[in-house]
Amino acid sequence: MATSYKVLGQSNPSATTATTLYTVPAATQAVISTLVVCNQASTAATFRLAVRVGGATLAASQYLAYDVTVGAADSTALTLGITLAATDIVTIYASSATLSFTAFGSEIA
Repeated sequence: MATSYKVLGQSNPSATTATTLYTVPAATQAVISTLVVCNQASTAATFRLAVRVGGATLAASQYLAYDVTVGAADSTALTLGITLAATDIVTIYASSATLSFTAFGSEIA
């Protein structure tokens, strides 16, 4: 099995819209080592983070973070080691379009 270390996903989603940050390709596993959320505004904003196993519909039980505040002109780095199977989906949500998300990790195929 080959391991590729890389940026798994980057997004600057529309405000108040659940958005896919990363979908694990078929026949692949992945580990998200760190997720960085950057607030580019002069006011605080909040974010949500969920993992949808096997591409399931978004549900309350899938949230890892819910309405977490990121201060004005600040970043939050989450070092989690999230393990993902093929077709799992990482979903993000931002209270403002000023938040950007970057997931760093590895794919194992």
